[in-house]
Amino acid sequence: MPGVVLAAATLALATWAGAAGAAAAPPAPMQTPAPPIPTPTVACPPALPIWGQVTATTATSLTITYTMLLSPPCGYDPPMQVLLFASRSDAEQWRNPAAQALTGPERNGTVTIGGLTPGTDYWFRFSEPDGKKDPYVIGGPARTTDQSVCTATATVDNRWIGGFTATVTVRASGGEPVQGWRVSWRWPGDERISAAWNGVAETSGADVVVRNASYNGTLAPGASTTFGMMVWSSGAAGVPTLTCGR
Repeated sequence: MPGVVLAAATLALATWAGAAGAAAAPPAPMQTPAPPIPTPTVACPPALPIWGQVTATTATSLTITYTMLLSPPCGYDPPMQVLLFASRSDAEQWRNPAAQALTGPERNGTVTIGGLTPGTDYWFRFSEPDGKKDPYVIGGPARTTDQSVCTATATVDNRWIGGFTATVTVRASGGEPVQGWRVSWRWPGDERISAAWNGVAETSGADVVVRNASYNGTLAPGASTTFGMMVWSSGAAGVPTLTCGR
């Protein structure tokens, strides 16, 4: 009988040792997660993503020509919102837009914004329809023309190689007296005013504004006055399209 007891004890010990060995099996090795793939950095060229310029005005509208120079992520895709502001500070702060319009689907085109106040300066900015604002371009000021209270016509008096002289007649066309007038135009070529009389000329590139002198600004209905100018030009003398207003 002692032999039977020893055999049973040996069997029990072997069974316990087997169970303990199974419980002590080493854990499966942990897998190290792969490092995240870095997002590539886009290097945008040192250029404005969009460009615009006022190319036409009326008493109640401005026409802006635009070009989208860069595509996302460095630029924009059409359409874009064009917003007008009545002061530069409003434009800088994106505050109180006076009017706005949506461009077409073209990357190069024009957009006309109407319903504006005659004789008023405006500044424009671009934004995407979802509200993303272009931080670069602030265009202007661009002035709507005055209501038609006067007309202006130009006559070339003398021509020579390299220039000409011209006389501009300003006439009150409305039913009320004109208290101060201004005539504006854009030269088609490289023309530049070298002298002016009976009016005060201001130039900015090809754009010209001539205002009345201190003694000829008041015109009765139907009355007229004139101012003259000497112009330098490398080409043939041409008469530009004149706009008259207050």
